[in-house]
Amino acid sequence: MHQQHSTPLLVDIDGYRNVTELLKRRAEDAPQHVAFEIPTKSGDLSAPWQPISTQEFHFEVSQLAKGFIAAGVNVGDAVAIMSETRYEWAVVDLAAWFAGAVVVPIYDTASPAQVAAIIRDADVQIAVAGSHDQIDVLRQAIRETGVDALGVWAMSGGTTGLNDPTIKDLAARATEVSDGELEQRRLAAGPNSPATIVYTSGTTGDPKGAVLTHRNFIGQALNIAAAYGDVVHPGGNTIIFLPLAHVLARGLQLICIASGMRIAHLADPAKVVATLKVLTPTFLVVVPRVLQKVQEAAAQKAADIGFSALWRAACLTAIEWGKQREETDSGSAELPSLGLRIRHAVFDRLFFRKLRAVLGGRVDYILSGGATLDADLSLFFRGIGVPVIEGYGLTETTAPLTGNLPGSIRSGTVGVPLPGLSVRISDDGEVLARGIGVFEGYRDPEHNIDAFVDGYFRTGDLGALDADGRLTLNGRLKDVIVTATGKTVVPTAWENAVAAHPLISHAVMIGEGKPYLSAILLLDPEALIAWARTAGVESQILDTTSFSEITDSRLREELQCAVDTANALVARSEQVRRFAPVAANPGDSTLITPTMKIKRRIVLERGAHVVGNLYR
Repeated sequence: MHQQHSTPLLVDIDGYRNVTELLKRRAEDAPQHVAFEIPTKSGDLSAPWQPISTQEFHFEVSQLAKGFIAAGVNVGDAVAIMSETRYEWAVVDLAAWFAGAVVVPIYDTASPAQVAAIIRDADVQIAVAGSHDQIDVLRQAIRETGVDALGVWAMSGGTTGLNDPTIKDLAARATEVSDGELEQRRLAAGPNSPATIVYTSGTTGDPKGAVLTHRNFIGQALNIAAAYGDVVHPGGNTIIFLPLAHVLARGLQLICIASGMRIAHLADPAKVVATLKVLTPTFLVVVPRVLQKVQEAAAQKAADIGFSALWRAACLTAIEWGKQREETDSGSAELPSLGLRIRHAVFDRLFFRKLRAVLGGRVDYILSGGATLDADLSLFFRGIGVPVIEGYGLTETTAPLTGNLPGSIRSGTVGVPLPGLSVRISDDGEVLARGIGVFEGYRDPEHNIDAFVDGYFRTGDLGALDADGRLTLNGRLKDVIVTATGKTVVPTAWENAVAAHPLISHAVMIGEGKPYLSAILLLDPEALIAWARTAGVESQILDTTSFSEITDSRLREELQCAVDTANALVARSEQVRRFAPVAANPGDSTLITPTMKIKRRIVLERGAHVVGNLYR
């Protein structure tokens, strides 16, 4: 087993001073190319979206940057952005960089206490918000922290208060700043200057401010674009619906801007399916749960017309076809058998082409990140004709650290280190990272004390490298459980297996210092109500609002099957003996991060009474 693997840079970035070069060069090379699509003023997402050229976007960015400068923003000042995902987010982000500022993204779901902590720690000088409620939160945070700020500005009128000043008002002050002064500001930041301070969402502890440089972003944007030329290109387009406060979404946005790939933004992931036929994307970035829901919805439709048995056979065929495609990639495959070809053709006509149509009909690839993707789920989508590229990265690595590449996808792994990056596995199995996208440290020096070893960043994840340099993740170092019998258990495999059940959105294994393992199963309220309707169970007895155990016997019987299946995949000492079903809102930011990762510590704190019952 290899303990280290590195991939050399594909693109020399020495000629780039800072991130603004990505937009400036693209605007010079292809000014009329459509860079963005935005909804019509009516807000009808099913109507044709309005195109925004690279030149138009560059002009909006430049005008707002001048407005920032006129308002008093200085080189190195922190500009906070708190909003849902939308086009204006991109304008503000680039405009702040053009003005020489440092961008501080804040999740639109952040609590007032979290916002105040970020405003104080980053010393924010000016803020931009997407709604009136967010403006109020930001203003209150600024008052509480005593920061001498330049005000809070709305992204647009209408959705905010009538008297809220907007970025349009800021841009109107562009005449106060000359083109020469703007150019000086644009070039003020160098490659090693801070570009952004991203506060981690904190699944295991308090958020930390990761300082990412212009070099981090430029290196990642150009080299990832070069590695994924089949995916990111001027003829393609994507929909960004992940939070732009997350570095993955912002990194993708910069890659698309630099490569000429068209972008549409959506604030509500639930509306994505409705827009796919209008926008017909060639590429999507999702978390695994989105893929699970697509598959589950198809299964339900098949069940509604009495095709459940056919659907199960179709799934097995898709997985078999996906495996054959992967073997072909590796050069070790024989031609698929006649029987497989016939079955695949039949199921393609019955199911697969309809699923591709649901995705818009033009999707070439899907990128999955944020959590571990089940290998069979990946193979299923490969089998229906939509390959899934699984990658892995952290805030501290400026988005992807590793990734499967087109033509070399291996389900169950998160791929090889991307260009300019190196991965090492420590003696205790921890994944260590170094390279172009890896940050140099947190804003608070105390957070750096245990963050690095021998020049490598400690990711906190457990993993292994195969002979080809592909990384397989095995869980979080801090999540490892040591039972009362001294057995060390990594819960990830069991948790992922049980969470494959349609009712279960997350699973948290418990057992630290306990005589046996147990688990809290967090159920999706919508799926739970739908199940109750189908099973003939009175939904009133299924408490979907409070964090309490659901005791209905029929529900427990249904979930016991999922637990038994997961137990069969692990060693006896790693099997869960007891479990507690609990309904949890998937949008609850106190329990689940914006990228759908579970906050284990919070779950155990809130479910202390549930845990107590499991060991009573």
